[in-house]
Amino acid sequence: MNRLFALAAAITLISSTPLLAQTNVSGTVLSTGDGDTLRVEMNGKPVTVRLVCVDAPEATQTGGKEAATRLSQFLPKNQSVQLRVVEQDRYGRTVAEVFKNGQSVNLQMVQEGRAVVYRQYLSGCAVTKDRYLQAEVKAKQRKLAFWSQANPVMPWDFRAGKRGTSNPAPAVIRPTAPSPAAQTSNCSPAYPGVCIPPGPPDLDCGDISERRFQVVAPDPHRFDGDSDGVGCES
Repeated sequence: MNRLFALAAAITLISSTPLLAQTNVSGTVLSTGDGDTLRVEMNGKPVTVRLVCVDAPEATQTGGKEAATRLSQFLPKNQSVQLRVVEQDRYGRTVAEVFKNGQSVNLQMVQEGRAVVYRQYLSGCAVTKDRYLQAEVKAKQRKLAFWSQANPVMPWDFRAGKRGTSNPAPAVIRPTAPSPAAQTSNCSPAYPGVCIPPGPPDLDCGDISERRFQVVAPDPHRFDGDSDGVGCES
């Protein structure tokens, strides 16, 4: 009798599991941004997707435009894809491994040297992490794409303002003016995580202190130049 109660409880638990707990979903590509982000329509809604376990060069970095072009070739508009969803990041993006015809696009980008393994977040690919690491070693040995540079700067270092010099010049600390956003409570809904006025005047990234914040349409200040949902990335 106790076994029957336990079985019934297990069936009830499984049947009541939320749909959101499922991690494998299908979608259709709407557009690609840089080399590791894209927009996908899932269940009739547009979703920004960040490729898990990899990091592509930034748009203004050596190899960045080529990485973006290659991702758009892998995933043209209206391409059907399958996603292994890992999590949602702090910018509201869906972090996932994207599959086209059963092949991991994330892994293919690493194999071709268009992206590097993002070791800080490699736990998102626990089962296949060795394949990612081996693919990067081979791409590096063959000097493919990003690895053809004599002294490549990792994307995360580039975002942090580093340039890969062995003897970097001492940092010069200059006083900074208060951010225009700090001087007003008139916050644009296009930047939900920070307080930035909608304008006028038109602002550039150099006019504000905020970095790597969420951006949603219509982005009046055009902070999100590569349309990946993140503003002022460098």
